[in-house]
Amino acid sequence: MSVLQTLKDRSNSTCELCTSTNALSQYTIPPSLNENVANDVLVCKTCLDQIEEKEEMDPNHWRCLNDSMWSEHIAVQIMAWRMLQRLRNEGWPKDLVDMMYLDDEALALARATGEHEDAANKIIHRDVNGVILDNGDSVVLIKDLKVKGSSLVAKQGTAVRNIRVDRENDKYIEGKVGAQQIVIITDYVKKL
Repeated sequence: MSVLQTLKDRSNSTCELCTSTNALSQYTIPPSLNENVANDVLVCKTCLDQIEEKEEMDPNHWRCLNDSMWSEHIAVQIMAWRMLQRLRNEGWPKDLVDMMYLDDEALALARATGEHEDAANKIIHRDVNGVILDNGDSVVLIKDLKVKGSSLVAKQGTAVRNIRVDRENDKYIEGKVGAQQIVIITDYVKKL
């Protein structure tokens, strides 16, 4: 059974965050690169657009987190925690976060993207042209790069899709070149 079908079965074909049934899709929680039931949630287009910041946050839409934060699935709890952190200046989300309990491993994963940090403290990754990079973006290499510990040479012009940023160093991103996961310095990439 596919991951998407498993997610639909577990959620009764509803968004695991807001319970909408329209335009559902699978979302892999960053920084995970592997699609599996433990790392993915089923979300509607409205939730997805706001998660990926393609659309401005609508605080009233996220009042649904009052219910979904109690999900038995860790991935749903992590996404609820992250969205509540983004909205913490609204007031009511802070109360919900204070009620949540995540074990140490889940909390570490929830904090991996820096949602809980103030904007002034967040590390910002920029490509060679100064364009901001974030998890899930696609980049292209602007020069040939030798991969340490391997005979692989990542060629100029190679597209690296679905990158993950390093939340501790603004110069490092991770992505797959071929079948190999590598760390790339942001000075050698351009956002697609």
